[in-house]
Amino acid sequence: MTLPTCLTIAAFALAGSTAFAQTDEFPRCLADLKPAALAAGVRSDTFERHTQGLVADLTVIDKLNFQPEFQTPIWDYLAGLVDVERVEQGRALLAQHADVLAQVQQRYGVDPATVVAVWGVESNFGQSFGQYPLVQALGTLSCIGRRQGYFRGELFAALRILQAGHIAPERLVGSWAGAFGHTQFMPSTFERLAVDFDGDGRRDLMDSVPDALASTAHFLAKAGWQGDRAWGWEVQLPAGFSAAGQGRKNRQPLSAWATAGLRLADGSPLPAGAEPAGLMTLAGTAGPAFLVTRNFDALYSYNAAESYGLAIAHLSDRLRGGRPFSTPWPTDDAGLSRAERREVQALLSARGHGIGEIDGVLGDRSKAAVRAEQARLGHEVNGRAGQRLLQALRAEAVPAAPAASEPVTPSSSSDPARPS
Repeated sequence: MTLPTCLTIAAFALAGSTAFAQTDEFPRCLADLKPAALAAGVRSDTFERHTQGLVADLTVIDKLNFQPEFQTPIWDYLAGLVDVERVEQGRALLAQHADVLAQVQQRYGVDPATVVAVWGVESNFGQSFGQYPLVQALGTLSCIGRRQGYFRGELFAALRILQAGHIAPERLVGSWAGAFGHTQFMPSTFERLAVDFDGDGRRDLMDSVPDALASTAHFLAKAGWQGDRAWGWEVQLPAGFSAAGQGRKNRQPLSAWATAGLRLADGSPLPAGAEPAGLMTLAGTAGPAFLVTRNFDALYSYNAAESYGLAIAHLSDRLRGGRPFSTPWPTDDAGLSRAERREVQALLSARGHGIGEIDGVLGDRSKAAVRAEQARLGHEVNGRAGQRLLQALRAEAVPAAPAASEPVTPSSSSDPARPS
């Protein structure tokens, strides 16, 4: 693509022009990409078939500049990813797919709980694939915004996947950034690591659970996962401990951490031995602290954010029967589970706010309603729904009148602790 075309497209993107899709700049950009696509192994007929008449989707540009792993408080992020709802469903799926998961573990050395935890975090066990047609989303990102070179490589990989017949064109949908399937592989990752585990001749992460679970284990194995090693442990820090200079990659033997006074979260000694581990404190020393091993690095490599790696690690522990973190997050307004988010939406709707579907996703309309209620209640107006707002709305809620034939009984709220 020529520099003037790049600059023109960037100007449209920065202006947020909805007219961009109707200009000739985007088709021109795609046409300019064809020689590179052909050089990357995409046939001419494949390129024409899947890019002909394609229009830009500018909504992906807004999402490019917002990533919840980095901009959402850690206690909100984890409350929405690791809750009772997801744990219960994950345990049911561990039982349902026990035979496949055992075969996957035998071949790749990754335990079932870890594989299923990735599945749960990435797509809510196949319930949230994303609705963006990949060629359109990646085509847009190849021509607008930052990291265009990266997204062009992913676009070409997506076209090669379609060309090879692994996935039907109408089924190749996923996230705004191009990840797709049960465990949300990027197209280039699919080409490197996806496997045909069910033996049908296709690597199908959309409609084959065995392919998706095995591909995930293959990814983690290639990333360095070792089946005889824990991802890490929640730990207690000794009084006055300074975490300055510490981090996930600054590893010391467990014996050295024990000498420094660290213990497991329940107060018991650290595991004996010289295994190297780094100290991770995502909310400072006042919040939960973790010693993490190289297995955590494998989880981190799936999506380069420590909060994301911790979500998978913690969910895997919960699937094995583990408990929530022992140390609370250092906030006086804890995050909401998906069930609690749905409850907030229902309470907002009952107060007359038009928030759309009650689905636990606090989008723009829900956030506008939250801000209005925060202003009315005298809370900080930031659009964030936490426990403080939930409790205030619960306290004001008018209970539904019982039917005439029903006795009046004291109302009680449902248990809100359902992580996402």
